[in-house]
Amino acid sequence: MDWTSELADRVAPAASAVPLEGTPLVATLLLAAAAIVIDPLWRILRIAITLVHELGHAFVGVLVGRRFTGFVVRADMSGHAVTSGKPRGPGRIVTTWAGYPVPAIVGAAMVVLAGSGWAAPLLTAALALITLALVRIRSALTLLVMLAALAGTAALWWWRDDVLQAHVLVAVGVVLIIGAWRHLGAVITAGRPDRSSDPAVLAQLSWLPRPVWVLTFVLAMGTATTIAARTLYAGLT
Repeated sequence: MDWTSELADRVAPAASAVPLEGTPLVATLLLAAAAIVIDPLWRILRIAITLVHELGHAFVGVLVGRRFTGFVVRADMSGHAVTSGKPRGPGRIVTTWAGYPVPAIVGAAMVVLAGSGWAAPLLTAALALITLALVRIRSALTLLVMLAALAGTAALWWWRDDVLQAHVLVAVGVVLIIGAWRHLGAVITAGRPDRSSDPAVLAQLSWLPRPVWVLTFVLAMGTATTIAARTLYAGLT
């Protein structure tokens, strides 16, 4: 088998939908729950939420015509992505808005596509995005996180097992969804609003106040969470 066939085998969707049901699905969800509720694990994994948050800013910024110039993630769960373009206007607003909802949206997509047999194409796209983003890293910790993400994704992609890929994507998707809510909750419950936070910046860029922008986050994340929950519920019943 030549290398083009090897690659094609790893990119193509599964021949049929991968069953996500019964005891295996319960075990996957329990592992995801453990990663969230066990504090030492969460302290390590929560940086993945920040990573997707910042790459969400970057990806949406590129889609609306801005230039992605760099990003960092920090151990305290914060991060920063820089895109260049007009300092105000719809493009800047959409780019700023994307950060909080994107982890939940990506998580829901993982859950839905995993059961539909599209885990391999999704992993291929993730590999491409991670690779492209490597040249925009601006800190040692960010490099370490990105290399870990690249290695894990590449291993799961190369040693292809449709069932394993599907369950890993479901677990990661659930962590991203719940992690997105935890990140947003930290902003909502902050004693003193941070003027550099996404909702505060959006309020400065528009005539809408900060609480309205938070509500838009909740609506987008709620929709994504509902879609993922319905998919998982169907497998558990």
